[in-house]
Amino acid sequence: MEFGVLGPLEARMNGMSIVPTAGKPRQILSLLAIRAGRVVQVETLMAELWGNAIPRSAATTLQTYILQLRRKLTQAGVQQQNGRSAKDVLATCYGGYRLAPEEFSLDLLKFQQLVRVGGRTLADNDPRTASEQLGRALELWRGPALTDVPVGEVLSTEVIGMQEERDWALEMRLEADLSLGRHAEIIGELRMLVSQQPLHETLSAQLMTALYRAGHPWRALDAFQALRHALIKELGVEPSPRLQRLHQAILANDSGLQVPSSTLHALSA
Repeated sequence: MEFGVLGPLEARMNGMSIVPTAGKPRQILSLLAIRAGRVVQVETLMAELWGNAIPRSAATTLQTYILQLRRKLTQAGVQQQNGRSAKDVLATCYGGYRLAPEEFSLDLLKFQQLVRVGGRTLADNDPRTASEQLGRALELWRGPALTDVPVGEVLSTEVIGMQEERDWALEMRLEADLSLGRHAEIIGELRMLVSQQPLHETLSAQLMTALYRAGHPWRALDAFQALRHALIKELGVEPSPRLQRLHQAILANDSGLQVPSSTLHALSA
C-alpha cells in the first residue's frame, strides 16, 4: 500500500484507491497512516471524529467505520498480495487500532528522512547535498497536508506539525542555496514567501541577504523597513537583535555578508 498525506489524502493498493468517500472514515485512515505502527487509542479516534460531543453510539459507529476500511482493503486484494487478511493489516489492539507499518509506504516518512539527511549535511558544511536532499523532500508535497480531509482536534495538531516541518525544511534549503551562491535565483521565491508571511524574520533575513549579494543593497534595506513596519503595526515590537545586526551590516557594506571565498572555492573544485 502507498499512502500520501502531504496534500490530498492518497491510499492505493494494487493500483486501486482505498480512500473512503465519507469524511469520518477518511479521518480515521489519515490518523492511522500518520501514526503507522502505533496503536491509536479508541478515545483518540473518538476525540478526532466528534470532539467534545461524543454520541452514545460512538463505539458502534467507530467499529462500523473500521469494518468499512477493512472492506476496502479486501476489495483491493490485500489477502492475495501478502496472504494476510484485512484484520491483520488494520489490526484491533488493546484499546485501539493499528496499521501494520510493514504493509505500506508513507510520503511523510520519506519526507522526514530526506529532511534529516539535508539538515545533517547542511550542518556538516555540505550545502550542495543539503539543497538536493531538502529539494527532494519538498517536492513530495502536493499541496496543504490532508487538504481534502475534514480534520478534527487530533488531526489538526498533526497537520500543524507537518506544516512546521515543511517550513523548517524550506528555510534550510534556502540557507543552503544562499551558501551555494544562488542568491539571484531565489530572490523571486523569497519575495513571494515574505509577502505571504510578512512577520517571518528568518525569511526576511534571507531575502535581505540575497538582495545584498545580488548587488541591490537599497532593496535589502527596503525589505528590513517593510519587516519593521509590519512588526510594529501587528505586534508593537522592533525586529530582533539578529535582524538589526544584519541591517547595520548592510548599511556598513560589511564584506562578511558575501559568500565566503573558501566556500566558493570548494564549490568550484
